[in-house]
Amino acid sequence: MYKNTRKDWVSAALTASLGAGIATTFAVSQGQNPLIAIGITAFATVAALVIDHYA
Repeated sequence: MYKNTRKDWVSAALTASLGAGIATTFAVSQGQNPLIAIGITAFATVAALVIDHYA
């Protein structure tokens, strides 16, 4: 019915970064390479911004 035409990219990026950061922090504590964890977090943030842009 009502579509918000104003996107909040900062909020989308922050939410994605925090969510992926929590998961990857746990993975690093279990022995995953920290660089891979940062890559996963960055990919999740970019994916969230792209989805937010086109949704």
